[in-house]
Amino acid sequence: MVFLLGASLFVYYYVQFSALIDARLGGQVFNNASTVFSAPTPIWVGEPVTPESITARLRKALYSEQRGSSRFGSYHLAGNQLEIVPGPDSFFAGSEAHEGPATIEFRNGHIVSISGQFSSASSPGAAANYLLEPEVVTTLFDENRAKRRVVRYEDLPPVLVNAVLAAEDRRFFSHHGVNVYRIFDAALRDLRADERLQGGSTLTMQMARNFFLTPRRTLGRKVKEIFLALLMEQRLSKEQILALYANEVYLGQRGSFSIDGFGEAADAYFNKDVKSLTLPEAALLAGLIRGPNLYNPYRHQQLATKRRNYVLHEMATDGFISDAAARQTAGLPLGVSSTAVEGSEAPYFVDMVKDQLLAQFSDQDLLSQSYRIYTTLDLDLQRAATDAARCGMAEVDAQLAKRRPRKPLKDAPPPAPNQPQVALVALDPHTGEIRALVGGRDYGSSQLNHALARRQPGSSFKPFVYAAALSTALDGTEPPITTATVLNDEPTTFEYEGKTYDPRNYKAEYHGLVTLREALKYSLNCATVSLAQMVGYEKVKNLAIEAGVNKDLLATPAIALGAYVATPLEISGAYTIFANNGQYLSPRFIVSVEDSSGHTLWHSDQTRRQVLDPRVSYLMVNLLQTVIDHGTAAGARSRGFYAPAAGKTGTSHDGWFAGFTSNLLAVVWVGYDDDRELNLSGASSALPVWTDFMKQATALPDYHNTQPFAEPPGVVTEAIQLPTGDISEGATDPVATQDEVFVAGTEPQQGVPILQEAGGIVSRILHLGEPSVQAASSQVPNAGSPPGESAAPALGDPASNSASGSGEGRPAKKKDGVVKKIFSIFKHKKNSAPASQPQTPPPADSQQPDRE
Repeated sequence: MVFLLGASLFVYYYVQFSALIDARLGGQVFNNASTVFSAPTPIWVGEPVTPESITARLRKALYSEQRGSSRFGSYHLAGNQLEIVPGPDSFFAGSEAHEGPATIEFRNGHIVSISGQFSSASSPGAAANYLLEPEVVTTLFDENRAKRRVVRYEDLPPVLVNAVLAAEDRRFFSHHGVNVYRIFDAALRDLRADERLQGGSTLTMQMARNFFLTPRRTLGRKVKEIFLALLMEQRLSKEQILALYANEVYLGQRGSFSIDGFGEAADAYFNKDVKSLTLPEAALLAGLIRGPNLYNPYRHQQLATKRRNYVLHEMATDGFISDAAARQTAGLPLGVSSTAVEGSEAPYFVDMVKDQLLAQFSDQDLLSQSYRIYTTLDLDLQRAATDAARCGMAEVDAQLAKRRPRKPLKDAPPPAPNQPQVALVALDPHTGEIRALVGGRDYGSSQLNHALARRQPGSSFKPFVYAAALSTALDGTEPPITTATVLNDEPTTFEYEGKTYDPRNYKAEYHGLVTLREALKYSLNCATVSLAQMVGYEKVKNLAIEAGVNKDLLATPAIALGAYVATPLEISGAYTIFANNGQYLSPRFIVSVEDSSGHTLWHSDQTRRQVLDPRVSYLMVNLLQTVIDHGTAAGARSRGFYAPAAGKTGTSHDGWFAGFTSNLLAVVWVGYDDDRELNLSGASSALPVWTDFMKQATALPDYHNTQPFAEPPGVVTEAIQLPTGDISEGATDPVATQDEVFVAGTEPQQGVPILQEAGGIVSRILHLGEPSVQAASSQVPNAGSPPGESAAPALGDPASNSASGSGEGRPAKKKDGVVKKIFSIFKHKKNSAPASQPQTPPPADSQQPDRE
């Protein structure tokens, strides 16, 4: 009777568990998630680089050291020569930029020659540069936020297999799923509290538990675990079981993602492919199986080292390595990659990639079809961006800490727990391709991508006002506005549609009559709104929208001070009209998607349009150079960044900086999630992040060769004259001469002082004969009064002056008479020389105060 009952139970569980195994292991066991690749990496003759760094990149690009073992390609290093052979699955196999086999020769840490077949040559020969295969950035993930790179048994190096066996199941290849001796030995060691306890489960039993059961420790679960292990041993080979184990085992966390399998762990901890693991690296990964968080090499280095050395000792005991090798390896550092943190894989960038792909492909396809997604990401630049954001935000935190009162005021609310956030977008200004992106300071804590968050850009929007103004040189406006046009910088109330708008300058400092260059150089609010009124708010709005800024902008006075929202990504694309000869390029971050056979499934589109005349674009670049060299962004120079560059600070509730060199454009935003005041100017918050990033970027080979901005045909440089004394007080000092740039035909007559040349200046000051201003909504946001940009209340604010009339913009009553203001130009004259690359670092005291 007992026998029949036992036989019945055995048959029942055999049938039940067999069906369970068939259902779980039948067909596709693991999702073959799509892989995200970076952009190709260019190398060239003369570049300071070692063969080891090139081979490390090739391993990350899935190249193998043995020809034929990887369809992506292979390499062979012999002495000072590196042979590279792209395979049939190479990015270049179906790309317009075809790169064939090449041989690279090194000498004294530099590339001295590149020979072979190149994208730039139709026949074999020598070339000055070569493109390396795109590297793996990451694999896409599902709702469980688990990342896995599926590997075959053949992909596992013997050193890793031996390390796992020594650490977890040395008799794996000889037992039948259950090691009775091991179970009793583990129980005995548990009673003795032996620190060398290995546990009683074999690898097969661990697989049974991970695939089919819960981790809850009960006697019933242990019985099921044993039964399942026996069945798996009957149905699968040892190699199949070990391959399943190698892909399923949990090996820690990477920010908000779990690291599943040795393929993902090799990249997470050592920034390399699993095939390239060395003895100490394999021993560490095998040691992590017992407790990935307990032995985390970043948080618990001593425990991790001790665990790795234990695995080495067990490998020597089992004869996998010699005692001498174990002792020698135990003295080595852990060698985990310093860039094996979540920022190195550009998590916000990857999220953007996946979101865009979901408009073209299903989520299931992206997680199961092994698509190859080629992007524009530059991994070296991404690391620089991550590092700059981290260091810059530490500086912001320190500044804010100094401003907090030591003792809280009575009845004051407690300080908010959230920290200020950061976003950085870097792109190639001539292609629009995003090279690096940081969407926040800690992806593990918040996956909100601040590069896509709409916030007031403040004065970083002002260049679009000035660009619209300078475009009058080409649209027939008389007289045209030039870089030497005189603006009135005084407290002014602007009327618009029966509402009033009262912009104010930083620290209530006003400069009277100033040139257009000075107004942008010092980010003068009142002068800028006056300029927008002269041009027409509608023209400013249309230009910004053409440049890719938020289409919901309103044509009101507040637009001049960046009071309407835009995203850092939009601002980065908009600035391409300055950095790319007036042509707008929409930001692009995906190149193409290929299936596992190399067929292109989708190619991303890009918007291109000419927004500014190249001459006007160059004038804006010249003005924005002055901002960095001598204006509100001069802090970049005092911090040691000396390459030719142009840019603009911005301050609303947040801090902004947008700037570019001849080959790289970057926008930085700093602020709080809840939109409260940062109370730091853009020059104090965003500019340090931008400067640190650009210093690191220009040290990289791809971005080192910055050039002065090229002047297009149709631009002239003429000397203008400004009196140096205050004529209103009887001064008779000689005039000062400075060079200024103009669209040809709008320059002043030689030798005529700028005050006399600015035809119609009196009418401009009085706003006589101005064209009517187009109507717009009366709902104008308050630009606020942050430290770097003191803006007026919104139109219609009860605190502002009442207004009446037709709605045309006109200034309110001035403090002084018009004649005195005309003479005040002599008193407020600034020596604003044309921007050029500093030949020597400027003195520390050359930094101008932020006047936004």
